[in-house]
Amino acid sequence: MALKVRIEDVATAAGVSIKTVSRVLNCEPNVREETRTRVLASVDKLKYTPSTSARSLAGNKSYLVALLYNNPSANYLMEVMTGVLAACEAERYNMVLCPLEIDEIKLLASFDTMVSRSKPDGVVLTPPITDSQALLMRLSELEIPYASISPKQQARKGADMNETRAAVDMMDHLVSLGHRRIAHIAGHPAHGASGWRLDGYRQGLEKAGLRFNPELVVPGEFSFASGVLAAETLFSLPEPPTAIFAANDDMAAGVIRVALERNLRIPEDVSICGFDDTPLSQQTFPALTTVHQPSRDMGQLATQELLASLRKPESGRMLHIPYSLKMRQSTGIAPKR
Repeated sequence: MALKVRIEDVATAAGVSIKTVSRVLNCEPNVREETRTRVLASVDKLKYTPSTSARSLAGNKSYLVALLYNNPSANYLMEVMTGVLAACEAERYNMVLCPLEIDEIKLLASFDTMVSRSKPDGVVLTPPITDSQALLMRLSELEIPYASISPKQQARKGADMNETRAAVDMMDHLVSLGHRRIAHIAGHPAHGASGWRLDGYRQGLEKAGLRFNPELVVPGEFSFASGVLAAETLFSLPEPPTAIFAANDDMAAGVIRVALERNLRIPEDVSICGFDDTPLSQQTFPALTTVHQPSRDMGQLATQELLASLRKPESGRMLHIPYSLKMRQSTGIAPKR
C-alpha cells in the first residue's frame, strides 16, 4: 500500500520549509509568486491532499465558503454552483450549500443555524437573497465577508452584468424580424433581474416606436410551471402575440410546451426567447434563442473576489461581465396576420 504523502514531502520537493508550504496552502500573503508556483506544482505532482481539519486548527479558519440561494431555477443555480466550486477548489476551499426562505424570520434562523454549524469564512449571495437587507445586516454584525451576484444595489465585491441592455438587444432582434405584438413574461418580483429585464422590454418597445400594452405583460416566478400558466394566458388573448420574451429559460421552456400542445409552429406561428442561456436552452425543441448570461463565470469570479478579500481585507472588486445573444431556432420572421 502506497504511503500517504506528507507536507514534509512537499517541502522537500519544492526546496522550501514546511512553514512556507503551510503558508501557501493557507493562501497567506507575503509569499513570492515564484515560490507559491513551485509549491503548488509540487502539491499537484505528489497529489498531496492537505487535511481540512488540520488546516482549520492551524489557521483558525474553516476553509469553507457558503453559497446562499433561494431560486426556483435549478438550471441557473447549477451553473452558479459549478463556478463557485471551481473557484473554491483552486484555492483548496470547500463549499457548503445553504438554501434560505424569503421570509426574513425563517431566513435569518436558517442562516444562523448554518453559521453555527459550519462557521464559513465567507459567503456568496445569489439573487434574490443578495438583496435581503436583514441578511446583509446580520453579515455585518457577524463580520462575515461576502460577495454578491447581480445585486440591486451597489456592492463592494462580486459580479453582475447589464441585464437591461441585454433585454433591449433581444427586443431589437425580435423587432428586426418584423414582430410588433411582443409579449413579456416577467420574473419573480423579489428579483432585481425581473425589474431590469422588464425595463429592457419597455425600452425596446419605445425604441421601436411601439406602444406598451399591459395585457401583453404577464407575471411569472422564474419557474417552468409559471411559464406554462403565463403562456396559457397569452395564447388565450383575442389577438395572441407573435413573439414572447420570457425573463428566463425555464419560463420560455414552459411557453414552448404550451405552444406545441396548441399545435402552434415555432417559429412560424410564434417566436419564443428566454434569458440566461442555461443548458436547458439547448435541450428544448426547437433550441431556444436567449441571452447568454455567464452565470458560471459570475459564480467563479465572485468567489475569487471573496477569497481575495479573505487574504487582504481591502481587496475585492465588483466585476461587470459582458453578455451576448444566442440566436437559435425558436425565433423567426413574424407571421402575416
